[in-house]
Amino acid sequence: MADVVVVGGGVGGMAAALRLRAAGHDVVLYERNAVVGGKLAGRSVDGFAFDTGPSLLTLPEVFDDLLAVAGTSLAKLADPVRLDPICRYRWPDGSSFDHRADRYDAATEVDRLAPGQGPAFAAYLDHGRRVWEVSRRTFFAGPMESPVDLVRRMRSPADLWAIDPLRTLDARARAHFSDPRMVQWAGRYATYSGSSPYAAPGTLACIPWIEQSSGAWYLRGGLAGLAELLGGVLAGAGVEVRTGVEVGSIRADSTSVRGVRLAGGEMVAADVVVANVDATHLYADLLPDRRALRRVLRAPVSSSGFALLAAVEGRTEGLAHHNIAFSGDEAGEFAAIFDHGQAPDDPTLYVCASVVTDPTQAPEGCENWNVLVNVPPASAVDWDAEAEPYRDHLLEVLAGHGWDLAGRLRSVETVTPADIAQRYRSWQGAIYGTSSNGRRAAFLRPANRGPRRGLYLVGGSSHPGGGLPLVVMSGAIVAAMVQADQHRGVSTTS
Repeated sequence: MADVVVVGGGVGGMAAALRLRAAGHDVVLYERNAVVGGKLAGRSVDGFAFDTGPSLLTLPEVFDDLLAVAGTSLAKLADPVRLDPICRYRWPDGSSFDHRADRYDAATEVDRLAPGQGPAFAAYLDHGRRVWEVSRRTFFAGPMESPVDLVRRMRSPADLWAIDPLRTLDARARAHFSDPRMVQWAGRYATYSGSSPYAAPGTLACIPWIEQSSGAWYLRGGLAGLAELLGGVLAGAGVEVRTGVEVGSIRADSTSVRGVRLAGGEMVAADVVVANVDATHLYADLLPDRRALRRVLRAPVSSSGFALLAAVEGRTEGLAHHNIAFSGDEAGEFAAIFDHGQAPDDPTLYVCASVVTDPTQAPEGCENWNVLVNVPPASAVDWDAEAEPYRDHLLEVLAGHGWDLAGRLRSVETVTPADIAQRYRSWQGAIYGTSSNGRRAAFLRPANRGPRRGLYLVGGSSHPGGGLPLVVMSGAIVAAMVQADQHRGVSTTS
């Protein structure tokens, strides 16, 4: 079997590397940063710990399926905690509801918020279950090089209607809920892929069902620790992991990859290169390809994020692990981000305070607030000039929602789209690579197979998209493709 080079040590690259090593390949993984994990990262400041990337783990079975190839599991490696509530939601009018881990309790909470909407909530979850069941065996079951791949995996035309690709997520929510707050709650899940509920497909209605059925999980010590654990599993399985080493280019002839050239000049031969990098960086820098780059740039870019990492003194009554304070103008918020390229004046606020679950994440009597809002990609705003004013604006917005941190801040750091772009070479600081906006978005996302034989794309900027479980699925898809292609090659030459 051919040697494999994996470029980039994000979760997708690690997932592909582990599966390929288990299949018998000699695998070396290069990561330019000092640690593996990519956006699955953390920051510690004077005893305050923050997950600066993913702060919630869903579909733990996807990780168990991956780790099983190394003879272990998530529970053996970490200390996963199922959260209840999943999230605490609040609106500008002072109303709120807890999305409870138990379905009946969650529906009861919805009825308390909006009398009569509990059955609609239950029906919405049931609809999401049907979407997920079909999507799992079609869209997520393999590569998506064309719509034909999706059609081939469908059992009947009913499958196409089941995944609800033709109406928007907002339209699907309005078909279920009469209370505008529940419509806004359902639309929030578009942001899980850096998208707008007014443009993303109704297919995303499966996400609440996923959270409800498989749980929303936290790993004690912080989710960032999962990256170190996965790195240890790779090393134990025999994958050579080299951090602090940058790949300068991918070597290829007109038809096939030949390996990589490290930034220091060393040539590394390989018949298979798995690129766990942003597709724009791949085709602009590592393996320049104008045609492939033009295709990538046609895909709708996802939103980015602006974060405050706030070290807060004292404890806040009513604060949950995960909190959402909704904008009073949802339509204006998404129009600012996607239509006008502006940071919204009235953003929806996501506040993660993991100390609520894990006291080790902040000094005694204090809280670690990670405040995140959705903003447009980096080039739309001059963040060198706007980071400080927008930070101050968000602190005012927090106060308007009843979270006045004045006099309680030990420190506050900002993370801007420009920071994300620089740290991870993510195009325009887009968190998820491409968004799900538009009916064709899933087919515009860069394919897992590159334009040279032996080149494969894995991770958030390729199929099936961004988010922890999806990039792990991406690793499984790519590993299976490599195996299938190698098998066909052996059969052809034998």
